[in-house]
Amino acid sequence: MVDKPQSRARSGRDAGQKLISDNRQARHNYHLLEHWEAGIALTGGEVKSLRAGQVQLKDSYGMLREGQIYLFNCHISPYANAGYATHEPDRSRKLLLHKAEIERLEGKVREKGLTLIPLRLYWKDGRVKCELALAKGKQLYDKRETERRREAEATARQAMKERSRR
Repeated sequence: MVDKPQSRARSGRDAGQKLISDNRQARHNYHLLEHWEAGIALTGGEVKSLRAGQVQLKDSYGMLREGQIYLFNCHISPYANAGYATHEPDRSRKLLLHKAEIERLEGKVREKGLTLIPLRLYWKDGRVKCELALAKGKQLYDKRETERRREAEATARQAMKERSRR
């Protein structure tokens, strides 16, 4: 029996994960300190909209309320074929974490200037997962420094590439 070749992992992530949406702006605006994986409580129409890729994480954030963590400002467009059973696109959605994780996050979120930012939504074993990050906002000079460093690394890579051609 001939074995089929194994599929490669997608960009360093597990092969069983399929990206739904990515919040690239978060990496630009925040220092990401710690990461968590959380489930998310959704309705049927929301799941179908996610399968169609109709989600926006740009301005969303996580907040602790009544001992639970909720995702705010995550826009999931209503499913077109839902009929009368549509959902509110910008409603708050409960994030599913273990109690010990919530308590750890609660202590860290109360620190000055820290917030919960969703980085990406993805499918994992048929369920929607949200990657959360504990983040601290960047100042303008931090953003400029990051850009300078990125440009310097790109210039160095280009110089090495040209040198190896000779």
